Amino acid sequence: MEFRLERKHRKKMGEQVEELNYETQLSTQKKGGLITMPFIIANEAFEKVASYGLVPNMILYLMSDYKISVAKGTNILFLWTAASNFAPVLGAFLSDSYLGRFFTIGLGSCFSLLGMFLLWLTTMFPELKPPPCNQFTQICKQSTHSQFAFLIFAFIFISMGSGGVRPCSLAFGAEQIDNKNNVNNERALESFFGWYYAAGATAVLIAFTGIVYIQDHAGWKVGFGVPAILMLLSTLLFFVASKLYVKMKVKKSIFTSFLQVIVVAYKNRKLPYQPPNSDQWQYHKDSPESSPSKSLRFLNKACFIQNPKDLTPDGIASDPWSLCTVEQIEELKALIRVLPLWSSGLMMSINVSQSSFPVIQASTMDRHMGSSFQIPAGSFAFFTIAVLALWVVLYDRVIIPFASKIRGKPVHLGVKLRMGIGLVFSTMAMVVSAIVEHARRKHAIKQGLLNNPQAVIAMSAMWLVPQYCLHGLAEAFSAIGQNEFYYSEFPKSMSSIAASLFLLGMAFANLLASLILSTVERLTKNGAKEGWIATNINQGRYDSYYWVLAIMSFVNLFYFMACSWAYGPCVDETMKSDPKTSNSEDTIEELQRARSIVVERQSLFKSLPS
Repeated sequence: MEFRLERKHRKKMGEQVEELNYETQLSTQKKGGLITMPFIIANEAFEKVASYGLVPNMILYLMSDYKISVAKGTNILFLWTAASNFAPVLGAFLSDSYLGRFFTIGLGSCFSLLGMFLLWLTTMFPELKPPPCNQFTQICKQSTHSQFAFLIFAFIFISMGSGGVRPCSLAFGAEQIDNKNNVNNERALESFFGWYYAAGATAVLIAFTGIVYIQDHAGWKVGFGVPAILMLLSTLLFFVASKLYVKMKVKKSIFTSFLQVIVVAYKNRKLPYQPPNSDQWQYHKDSPESSPSKSLRFLNKACFIQNPKDLTPDGIASDPWSLCTVEQIEELKALIRVLPLWSSGLMMSINVSQSSFPVIQASTMDRHMGSSFQIPAGSFAFFTIAVLALWVVLYDRVIIPFASKIRGKPVHLGVKLRMGIGLVFSTMAMVVSAIVEHARRKHAIKQGLLNNPQAVIAMSAMWLVPQYCLHGLAEAFSAIGQNEFYYSEFPKSMSSIAASLFLLGMAFANLLASLILSTVERLTKNGAKEGWIATNINQGRYDSYYWVLAIMSFVNLFYFMACSWAYGPCVDETMKSDPKTSNSEDTIEELQRARSIVVERQSLFKSLPS
């Protein structure tokens, strides 16, 4: 009797839940859709223009207005960029676990606006920075602790803002468009992705050209005021459509899943190892994997069922902090397995992050194109972006189809091969940088400008273009290859990790770049005499510093080859060698889809110079 009543009660509850889900679905259908696309895209685009537009000339602002040395200013920018790249990882975790995407984007937009407003205030109120002074000819008063703290707080808020907007914007927009009941759902998603990334590309180009040009010709007040106004528009446009958005509830983050595996494996560390064919492994019923792999066996203890009472009647762990699933174990193993190859890509990111020195170099060279137009020193990064975008199009639409036509079968360069080619281009970029800087300094000394770093030497700044182009090719091969590698090697449940791992590498690379710079400065400085990283670029030896990075890049090539050999074959290599999978149309189609998504939608903007 009790059993029948319980069944009746459960059936009634099930009907109520079904009715509630149906009502929720109906209410959800009234929100979202293409009408929300302009607001989300505008929010992301304006944020990109504002934040990216501040970076190129920032070293010049720190040197001219805050009387900060080149080495100290570059280290500040390294740490700021590192914080801006770490923040999206933290933002993704908070969004998935606690706040939800809408609230995270909104909070991030407000933080970015606050940071840019504080930065703009430093140009409006003389009390917020040291008095005007020429640090090359006078002994200048340094900024006070409160003045410096005000500037750093502006940087911190901008980094916090990027951590809220960048990891959530694309996924939040896709949620508005994605409707399984719509027969044109795939076309709508494709349209959104296309417009989203087109707007992002345009925003970055405007930032590196238009905003930098305004700063050069209208001064810092207008140059920092325009990004603040754009960020205000970004925030307002996002919130004005608040009632139109679909706002999904938060779900468990994969970061929490990783932590659970580590905690449970540590708790069960004294358990004996179990054979792979044991029937005591905890796994999802729909999962193809019913037992963990043999690698990293100590983690397998986290999914071993010690007591049947640890499971609910549905076969789910009653406490995820005491028992994990095979899927969770394998996800963490996949991450650990790629870390050595991931670390081999840090050197390229270190080289790309050396953006302050080329700006200082360009400011001392002839930047005229024609008789009247002069390229802003901070706009030369445009060549990196242009080469990167051009190569993506040529590779995907021209080179690969042409090579496939010649060979009579599909041609595809393996991801590890492309990553290696990118590292070679990165090494070449540092060699070219060292040679060009040596020639520039030699010209400055020959023209009697050793003690006048603000003078323009008779040497075209176009000599800097090859190194920017080589950096673009390096990122086109290595950065895109890395993103595709993570996407194809990780399970589908780890797509968010695959998307953020390259950004995390950029963050670590900026910290390492700061460490390398500080070490070089300390080792080359002799008492009162400045070292290689001198504020006076003509007295410094930036070319020697570039040679250090070139040598480190060359050594890193051998480290990459060792990591590549230790990793073994990738998914695409396994397909070619395995006759059972090489003819599988579904598998090939899946890989092509993954590559297309990564190349056209992710890597182009995640690998932009910071």
